[in-house]
Formats: sequence, C-alpha cells, structure tokens
Amino acid sequence: MLGKDDILYLQDTLSFWKNLADSQRALLQQTVVKKRLEVGESMRGGSEKCAGLFLIHSGQVRAYILSETGKEITLYRLFERDVCIFSASCILKSITFDIFVEVEKPTEAYLIPTALFLKLSNECIAVQAFTNDLMASRFSDVMWIMEQALFSSFDKRLANFLLDQVNIEGRNTLKITHERIANDLGTAREVVSRMLKYFQNEGLVDLGRGTIKIQDREKLLRLAM
Repeated sequence: MLGKDDILYLQDTLSFWKNLADSQRALLQQTVVKKRLEVGESMRGGSEKCAGLFLIHSGQVRAYILSETGKEITLYRLFERDVCIFSASCILKSITFDIFVEVEKPTEAYLIPTALFLKLSNECIAVQAFTNDLMASRFSDVMWIMEQALFSSFDKRLANFLLDQVNIEGRNTLKITHERIANDLGTAREVVSRMLKYFQNEGLVDLGRGTIKIQDREKLLRLAM
C-alpha cells in the first residue's frame, strides 16, 4: 500500500495526474506497486512481456540495444524522477526492435502495470500526451547516440562518455572497467584500452586497476567538443 509520500511523488512526477478523474486517481493509488530492484536485474529484456511503466524514485538504470553479434550500445540512462517508457513498450505499437533495460545501481521505482496504463491512456487524452512527450524525448536521446556513433571520432565519444560519468558520479575517479565502457559505446574492449592509453600518455587520465582518474578535465572538454 502506498503511503502519503508515495502519492505526493506520483502527483509531482505524472503530469497527467491533475487531469484524472477521482475514480482514476483512486485506481492508480490502489494498483501502483513500489519495487526495489538490485544491480543487474532486468526491467525489460528484449521481446519479453513488459511489466508496465516504471517511475524511478532513486537509483540508476540503463537502456541499451544488442547487436546480432552480442555487442551492446547504451541509448540513455535514467535517474530520480525519470520515467522508463520502454519498460512498457508492448503498448507502443510502433516499436519493432528490442530494447533492454537493466539496473546499474540499487533502484526504487513505482510500477504502473501495463493494463492500468492502457486503460488510463484510452480514457484520458492527457495520458496520451504524456506518452507522446516521453517518446519524443527518448527518441531524441537515441538519435543523438546514433549520430555520435556514426559521425563522431572515437576519441571524442570516449571523452564525452568520461565527462558524463564524472558528472553522474560527482567525482573525478571512476570505478569502471574497459569492458563496461566498450559495452556502453558499442565497440571492442581493445579499442577502448588503446584510446585510454593514448589519453594517459597525453595527460588526460590516469589509469589504475578498475579505475580511471580524470587528470585534465579542461583538455578533455576541448577534445569532446
């Protein structure tokens, strides 16, 4: 059963809340489930039946696609107050490709089951507008990633990735493996290792066992531009 703080969170996060009828709000409060998800747990795995719409309360999750050869590329990450639309992609008839969503840090999230979200969407145009806005935002993220992958040099992509991770973690030393970076950027671990070694020789980073320390953030920023 959701508490008062949970209800307030839903009100603040769901822009369509004020447009719902009292009966719809009551049904939402009775049906929404608060879940705790552990690192590595899947919120959606490819063509598996989707659970519904997740509203992130705390933590961090990653959405990615997988090539036929098993190569991953990260599309975007979600944090507090973000909404995971692709965990409910079975209600989006235009989605014909598999998107995987996995937990990167211990996460608490509210789950709106698929059946309920479909019902609200059919009954309230504000829910449809909410869904369309989410889709537009996520596809903008995806298109930016595709543009980077297709048209940017790898040193620029890697610099951008490292700067993004520093902003996410709030510190200059990252605990991250070359394999993990390769999965994020859709390339081979050896390619990442060679470029990081080049970055180290240029004084941009310092490499340790399972760690990368940013040494010259300004130079890295110039490279990323």
